[in-house]
Amino acid sequence: MMSNSRRLQVAVIGAGAAGLCAARHLLARQDVFCPPVLYEFTKRVGGTWVYEEQVGRDEDGLPVYSSMYRDLRTNIPKEVMAFPDFPFDKHLPSFVHHTEVRKYLNQYCDYFGIREHIKFHRLVDSVRPVFSESRQGGLTWDVTTSDATGKGHKTTNQFDAVMVCNGHFFDPYIPAITGLENFKGMLMHSHDYRVAEPFAGKSVVLLGAGLSGMDIMIELSEVASEVTLSHRHLPLSCPLPRGVHQAQGVKLINEDGELVFEDGDRAKPDVFMLCTGYNFTFPFLSKEEVGLQVREHCVTPLYKHLLHPAFPSLFLIGICRAVCPFPHFHCQIQFALSVMDGSFTLPTQKQMEEEMEADMQTQLQKGTALRHILKLDSEQWDYNDEMAQLGKFKPLPPFWKSLYEANKVFRAQDLLNYKNYIYQVFSDQEWTVMQKIAE
Repeated sequence: MMSNSRRLQVAVIGAGAAGLCAARHLLARQDVFCPPVLYEFTKRVGGTWVYEEQVGRDEDGLPVYSSMYRDLRTNIPKEVMAFPDFPFDKHLPSFVHHTEVRKYLNQYCDYFGIREHIKFHRLVDSVRPVFSESRQGGLTWDVTTSDATGKGHKTTNQFDAVMVCNGHFFDPYIPAITGLENFKGMLMHSHDYRVAEPFAGKSVVLLGAGLSGMDIMIELSEVASEVTLSHRHLPLSCPLPRGVHQAQGVKLINEDGELVFEDGDRAKPDVFMLCTGYNFTFPFLSKEEVGLQVREHCVTPLYKHLLHPAFPSLFLIGICRAVCPFPHFHCQIQFALSVMDGSFTLPTQKQMEEEMEADMQTQLQKGTALRHILKLDSEQWDYNDEMAQLGKFKPLPPFWKSLYEANKVFRAQDLLNYKNYIYQVFSDQEWTVMQKIAE
């Protein structure tokens, strides 16, 4: 993509953590890139880290995309959650309240001079590829936006590349449960959970034992009459809050409104909360023109889980799951810049497609379900290192992996207390953990 005659113009969709990181690195390379244009649907930076008391619609009548709940603290220590070039304040505990993460993102935004490049309250209506002989590479992008409130005219601007940073924690995934319509109590998704108090004295079944499901389980155990954690994993072996018990997955809901679990047990709770994750949603990308497919929580075709092989100037940042997000964005974005500035030469489209197919078949043959292809987990470290090697930038220090993986073990063993641990990093390889007495 690198042009010898002019700087490249890049659009960034979203001003959450990934979008801010993209802008920060684009602004650092003004020899190659024009200042980016960030399109943000809301009037604030921070994306999912902006807590909204309302659910459904905000005070302006716009959809509430954030899934943040009032008392959330991070489940990743700040020592490895931060962008590598911008640490959290040292005085903060290792596991910080969500308000501190939002403050951190605002500090990051202002420190790197990003805010002036954000167009707030802009809805991205379409991102269309345009083939033009007047541009090097022959491909540009028409990005059409409108005022998020529905006022004003649509505007279209042309860019050399687009970085999609719209997140994936806002469109709730509702599993296909036979008889779901029969449930007579309160049915909701964790996307709309904010505080525990409204559930006082109620019986609750939570479906899903991911991080949010377990967080909400702990919160509700303080007020609910009974909490059941329903999931299809092996039973959790760590101590759980008093009054919480586990159940197998929900098989169906019968005509009496009872939840029937896989082993035949039944429950008729006041509340059935789906902690079942989210869909990938890119409504501005035409399926006919771009050909991006979302199937069973897998997005294809994407080379290195990042760029479209037929449109190598379209980058989807941060769609991988079970990762340490901010440093992951940091690595993906710098690799993307190396593609755009020409320092990394991509294989041909055919070679990329063949490599993707081979990788997919390898994963499927290992027994990885299609819906878990993007779940990197411990594979994220090799992935991030590969990004650094190909993009020729400094890799993450070794302590990032060891501390993050240790925290996973502590969380599995000591779910009720692990957020009281305090970490201290001594060098690129050395760190220690102290346990703070729970208050």
